[in-house]
Amino acid sequence: MRSIWNGSISFGLVTIPVKTYSATDRTSSVSFVRIHEKDGAQIQYRKICELDGEEVPNEEVGKGYQPPGDDIIVPVSDDELSRLPMPTSKTLTILSFVDPGEIDPLQLDKAYYLGPNGAAATKPYALLREALEHHGKVAIGKVAMRGRESLAMLRAYEGAIVMHALLWPDQIRPAAGVAPEAVQIRENELSLAETLMDSLGELDPAELHDEYREAVEELVAAKLEGEEPVAPAAPGPSARVIDLTAALEKSVRAAREGRTDVAEGEAESASVTPIRGRRTAEKAAPKKAPAKKAPEKKAAAKKSTTAKSTATKSTAKSAPEKSTAKKSTTAKRAAAKSTAGKSAAKKSAAQKSTAKRGAARKSG
Repeated sequence: MRSIWNGSISFGLVTIPVKTYSATDRTSSVSFVRIHEKDGAQIQYRKICELDGEEVPNEEVGKGYQPPGDDIIVPVSDDELSRLPMPTSKTLTILSFVDPGEIDPLQLDKAYYLGPNGAAATKPYALLREALEHHGKVAIGKVAMRGRESLAMLRAYEGAIVMHALLWPDQIRPAAGVAPEAVQIRENELSLAETLMDSLGELDPAELHDEYREAVEELVAAKLEGEEPVAPAAPGPSARVIDLTAALEKSVRAAREGRTDVAEGEAESASVTPIRGRRTAEKAAPKKAPAKKAPEKKAAAKKSTTAKSTATKSTAKSAPEKSTAKKSTTAKRAAAKSTAGKSAAKKSAAQKSTAKRGAARKSG
């Protein structure tokens, strides 16, 4: 990395020469250039003098200071700025050591890595780093960089010392008028919110990436290949949350199941109905549909009972018919036997009569 500022850290009577490196890289973020929509040509920005309307070359561009509420601009040269009595122009003077929690994150500005400048600075640099890490403190000081003085915070980070430029306290705007008025929070709601916080687990930095930048790169690649950009899928219908408690409970269940995204069609709206309006919403809601299905069940039961009754009667009717048929068959069999008996008796009598007649004829 290229050093952007060389100076020293003043730690009591100890001076530590350091080099400063930019700790962040914003070149990976999406950046657009302005073009003329009519022909697609890029628009150039030129430095034009307001008095003569002529373009000003870079070597003729200087600095000027305009007092607040005044139209006058006072020219200020770099040589004049370099002669200002500013003890922090090349030295970061440590003023105090405080707990990290005492620094409001709103004050944090750009971050820089500080490295030792030369072999002689190695040991005092390591001593300051170890003291910060072992004591659990951060150093607060002042430093002048790039023509302005600012507060700075030093902390140990991965074996190095990181410097965070801090905004001055008067640069932080108050939050008056932003926060809502007094809101009553129930104990179970607070408990659910804390449970949700614990259920979400830890954050894996490896999973964090700029999805917008990736989408822009895919769009540009498609246009370069002459393809039509793929339209994003339309979001599913959002379901209105009944109240905050219901939303928290559902979020806790989803987090415990390991889901990071709400399923399609179950995405919840960010707006919630106030708790005091819950009873009204419940009263106004129509009765549930299953209540209307009760008559259908009764009708079905009635039909079933009627069918069973009909079947029983039909069985009862068919039983006497079977019995009558059985009796009729028995009577017919008995009549047949009686007729057969009478016929046999007549035949026997006839045979006996014939025999008597034959015997009489022989005797005569």
